[in-house]
Amino acid sequence: MASSSSTKAKSNLPSLTPQEIQQNFLRMQNELQALAGKIGELEQEADEHTLVLSTLNEALAEEPDRKCFRLIGGVLVERTVKDVVPALQTNRDGIRKAVSSLAEQYKAKEEDLESFKRDFGMRPI
Repeated sequence: MASSSSTKAKSNLPSLTPQEIQQNFLRMQNELQALAGKIGELEQEADEHTLVLSTLNEALAEEPDRKCFRLIGGVLVERTVKDVVPALQTNRDGIRKAVSSLAEQYKAKEEDLESFKRDFGMRPI
């Protein structure tokens, strides 16, 4: 009984040539690598924001009206510490949300890749 259901499941698979299977597999692997790279990049950016915020929080406690320079869209602007800290916190939180969203996408794509490998009988050599 179990073998007939697995035969039916395999018959629902699209008939792909070995080259198409390989291309799909490589495409899925490249998508995973791209997502992992973007996640790493954004995590590094969030860490940089955290480092800057820890320094600015000390300045905020001692001297909130102290001059502070911030790069916005390639333009260096002068602000005060009390103006910059909330904006940096918002940016860091947004980056963290993006990282968690990308991590969920990564897990979904990873599951898709595993099911693709299972469906087409692929195993590591």
